[in-house]
Amino acid sequence: MAKNASLYERAFLIEALKQSFIKLNPIKMFRNPVMFTVEIGTAVMFAVCLWIIAGAESQGSLAYNLTVFVVLFLTLLFANFAEALAEARGKAQADSLRKTRAETPAKRLRNFTNSDKIELEEIQSSDLQKNDVFISEAGDIIPADGEIIEGLATIDESAITGESAPVIREAGGDKSSVTGGTKVLSDKIIVRVTTEQGESFLDKMIALVEGASRQKTPNEIALTILLAGFTLVFIIVTVTLKPFADYANTPITIAAFISLFVCLIPTTIGGLLSAIGIAGMDRALRANVITKSGKAVETAGDVDVLLLDKTGTITIGNRKATRFYPAIGVSDDAFKEAVVLSSLADETPEGKSIIELANVNKHDFYSAEARFINFTAETRSSGVDLGNKRIRKGAADAIRKLCEAAGNEFPKEILDQVTAISANGGTPLVVSVNEIPFGVVELQDIIKPGIQERFERLRRMGIKTVMVTGDNPLTAKFIAEKAGVDDFIAEAKPEDKMNYIKKEQANGRLVAMMGDGTNDAPALAQADVGVAMNSGTQAAKEAGNMVDLDNDPTKLIEIVEIGKQLLMTRGTLTTFSIANDVAKYFAIIPALFIMGIPALQGLNIMQLHSPESAILSAVIFNAIIIPMLIPLALKGVAYKPIGASALLRRNLLIYGLGGVIVPFIGIKAIDLLVSLFI
Repeated sequence: MAKNASLYERAFLIEALKQSFIKLNPIKMFRNPVMFTVEIGTAVMFAVCLWIIAGAESQGSLAYNLTVFVVLFLTLLFANFAEALAEARGKAQADSLRKTRAETPAKRLRNFTNSDKIELEEIQSSDLQKNDVFISEAGDIIPADGEIIEGLATIDESAITGESAPVIREAGGDKSSVTGGTKVLSDKIIVRVTTEQGESFLDKMIALVEGASRQKTPNEIALTILLAGFTLVFIIVTVTLKPFADYANTPITIAAFISLFVCLIPTTIGGLLSAIGIAGMDRALRANVITKSGKAVETAGDVDVLLLDKTGTITIGNRKATRFYPAIGVSDDAFKEAVVLSSLADETPEGKSIIELANVNKHDFYSAEARFINFTAETRSSGVDLGNKRIRKGAADAIRKLCEAAGNEFPKEILDQVTAISANGGTPLVVSVNEIPFGVVELQDIIKPGIQERFERLRRMGIKTVMVTGDNPLTAKFIAEKAGVDDFIAEAKPEDKMNYIKKEQANGRLVAMMGDGTNDAPALAQADVGVAMNSGTQAAKEAGNMVDLDNDPTKLIEIVEIGKQLLMTRGTLTTFSIANDVAKYFAIIPALFIMGIPALQGLNIMQLHSPESAILSAVIFNAIIIPMLIPLALKGVAYKPIGASALLRRNLLIYGLGGVIVPFIGIKAIDLLVSLFI
């Protein structure tokens, strides 16, 4: 994707300029009540100019009225340009993605469940249906979204993520998902299609980046309603000025009424509001996060609680076996054999590290009689049945329950060893044979450097961090304290995560979490912000309202900051827009009545040259402030984690006070220039 392209590239500017005129369509403008009323005022001014050409003398000179018309027309174009420029990057990315989605050959495997009748046929990717099975080898473009059911391969995902570094995807675990349009660099995989035609990840991504499926967020809708209310109020204010003017024997032209109205309503934020929302989603996209709605980004800015997986987020991940501890009376060789047998089908990094530590060739241990037991979140154990031998490996409490249920005692020395490993921040795995404890495997992980500082940053934002781990409470407590998280969920099962989220939500808090496995799907769906890994299972990606293309477990922290920046940008520009109306009052109100009520000259504190120059200066400033603020609207206000009250004070000082002062300076400067031509 062209995610690093400059927003001000020539192609973007040309496309945005063209769209600025297309968006003048009243049907499109009607969605923005503030700018729609400006468009009506512009149309009226055009009619006034024609009226003057036809001979009307009461509305002032043609040059003056034509200037007001042109400035109002430019105000509309500037507002449309802001939105169009924000959309331009998305359209460029969509074009790039469409090339990725081109037709590719697919090698479909028919009758895959029957090994004797498997047939290989070459078809087009558009002919693949959900649940079809295909094979991809080195050099192939993956034809459709799916999950690997056999094999392991190195995948080039640069067409989707923009990153050139290849990634490894393999069957089993939570790194089994592949995306159509990516390329297999090595090895061979068998994949089951998980989406229907037209509903692939690329299809959804194109719709999102084009803005076709963008809906206004709740806050944006609320602000639009507020601005519409302001507009209605100022329509009434402007209309009621006519009787006052007649009473004061002061003729006021249509151009002056429309100029006053346009300057009174919050045109600045009205023109930039849509662009701010689109740019917020775009910033998330540039961080390689696909958001299913703008609401998800906005909600991220209000999040109170973050649920983070321990492995890969707080710790480096890929825990490795570092030592074997056989039980008393069990020889090293017997324990090593039991450990290897229990790990033959374990394709997780931990399982592979156990085979490495044992320093054996696992193929020497395979047997046709072996029946492998996969790990589940409920049993929290895995293993193998080999003849009359039942070998299990798992969490200490899970194996203890298994042994005690069979009437076997769980030795104190194993409990002590489990406690010692946990107290040292390690993860103990207990191995049993025929429900008799055989020993302990020690796994160790390392806390990521700098993670404490990131959690402190979140704490300053007022966000509570919660570590989620399958480790026992002792290990979880050790790592939580060392990393600096506020709370933890130990021995976490899917329902534990979901119950924790529900509890926090019941207390009025917004919760965000990240996950990649099928067992994370319920919690991702329950969370207010659910971020699924792109490499994760289809269930996780469908449950979340965001997808992280980089598969970076710490991305959740960045997403929260993007959300807060979106809310801040909207708030600060709204403050600035409302504040800068003050100077316009002092410019236009005296100009309207100064002929009939000379005492109003005292309100002309800017000492503007004439009523005509005052009105033109205010309208021109009202127009040019929109393009001047476009970079800020699209880039976003810089966010610092200094607390809500401190942020409010800072923004009121900069954008509130600044919004009052800047227009006084700007209108006076424009008046000096305008007066040269009047």
